[in-house]
Amino acid sequence: MTATTAGPPGPPGPAAAPRDRHPRRWLILGVICLAQLTVLLDNTVLSVAIPSLTRELDASSADIQWMVNAYSLVQSGLLLTAGSAADRYGRKKMLTAGLVLFGAGSLAAGLAQTSGQLIAARAGMGVGGALLMTTTLAVVVQIFDDDERVKAIGLWATVNSLGFAAGPLIGGVMLNHFWWGAIFLVNIPVALLGVAAVVKLVPESKNPRGDRPDLPGALLSTVGMGSVVYAIISGPPHGWTSPQVLVAAGVGVAVLAAFALWELRVPYPMLDMHFFRDQKFVGAVTGAILVAFGMGGSLYLLTQHLQFVLGYEPLEAGLRTAPLAVSVVVLNTAGIGARVHARLGSPVTILVGMTMLAGGLAVIATLGGHDYAGMLVGLVVMGAGIAFAMPAMANAIMSAIPPQKAGVGAGVNGTLAEFGNGLGVAVLGAVLSSRFSALVAVSAASFPAALAAADSAAERQRIADAFSSGLETSQLVGAGAVFLGGALAAALLWRAERADSGRQHTPGPGPHAPDPGQHASGPAGRPSA
Repeated sequence: MTATTAGPPGPPGPAAAPRDRHPRRWLILGVICLAQLTVLLDNTVLSVAIPSLTRELDASSADIQWMVNAYSLVQSGLLLTAGSAADRYGRKKMLTAGLVLFGAGSLAAGLAQTSGQLIAARAGMGVGGALLMTTTLAVVVQIFDDDERVKAIGLWATVNSLGFAAGPLIGGVMLNHFWWGAIFLVNIPVALLGVAAVVKLVPESKNPRGDRPDLPGALLSTVGMGSVVYAIISGPPHGWTSPQVLVAAGVGVAVLAAFALWELRVPYPMLDMHFFRDQKFVGAVTGAILVAFGMGGSLYLLTQHLQFVLGYEPLEAGLRTAPLAVSVVVLNTAGIGARVHARLGSPVTILVGMTMLAGGLAVIATLGGHDYAGMLVGLVVMGAGIAFAMPAMANAIMSAIPPQKAGVGAGVNGTLAEFGNGLGVAVLGAVLSSRFSALVAVSAASFPAALAAADSAAERQRIADAFSSGLETSQLVGAGAVFLGGALAAALLWRAERADSGRQHTPGPGPHAPDPGQHASGPAGRPSA
């Protein structure tokens, strides 16, 4: 049976397998991954430069917060809009525009002389980052057919993990040799190389239907997502019950509800809300949020633990989180994740990966509090779980959305990753802070402040033990959430695949083959009878 383009049942579309494969598709993937890596590094690279920025730009705590968050706030707010624009106007055009905007923003950031200039430059980089995050995955879906798509998405997901984990490491190396602006200026040659390669290699693709632009939907999604992410970012420093957080969260929820109602009524929706009736889509969405939840929250806490409790310098701490990224890179570069997916199918692969991710968090919680060896084991197990789960979930999300809406699908995937990451940092950070405050019972607002106020070695050790205990509790909470989410995602995907298989085996009204909108494979990736 011939494989067809992944997507929900619908009008017959062009078959994926018979089409000619792009002769330079793997070279194009390399270009896309380079652009993607640069964007993702800027999510975390700035964290190690905070002392330099405080000193050289005379930045306040509020300035630092906005320097770090302006990028992710703008990027996450625009992801759905950027994906929709790519589908309508052309993914190659938007990919090129994203690289240009990102390079220009990097130049402005590297040359910034004040905190305000740097914050504005980071926001501009966020616009370029939103275009890049959506178009890279959409192009991957367009140039790879069903047989190669899981492996290609696995390599794309590998770059995601590598960029997230390698940011502090690369930032530490750069700061050891150059001034803080170099961490931004290094993006410029990458952006120039990317523009030249995209113009030369990447084929243009867009939605052939040419739907009218959904401007109200774009505005509502941007304001809604931006408000929700702002509330998540502001929760830890300002308190979850502060007016600033409650108002932002309330506005975000209300605007996103209005967005959903608008998308249900408009004839040309930016995001078809009927996708959420698809159990495969909902299952993949659930898993994607919780993978980002576990990985983002865990690394946020571990970098603090390595520096504050175990006493490592920023570069040393970055090096000691690298095994997670190395595990992901090794397994997906070797194609092991794709082979596991082909053998077990999406539901089992996601369940195995999420269980390993939860197990790694549990290992860190129980064995990594006072010794790096236990943390190392947990990081490696987490990396293996991410290598299995992330590509399977990204492929499930993109397969549940028609190919002509690939940009919107990539926007959904990126939005979920940003949301899950922010949620992980907020929730696991709140659990740690609550446990730490209960054990220490001092008025200091943070671990460094409590440590600075300690008047003896015994008191400092008690504070360090309290922080380790808070870390253990938060990681166990994260492990439980990831495992339950993996089980739920796998169950939903399994039910969806069974339903698809039943429809494929049900005789149609005529002597034709099964509905061309369906996959050519049954449960667990096995060929249908």
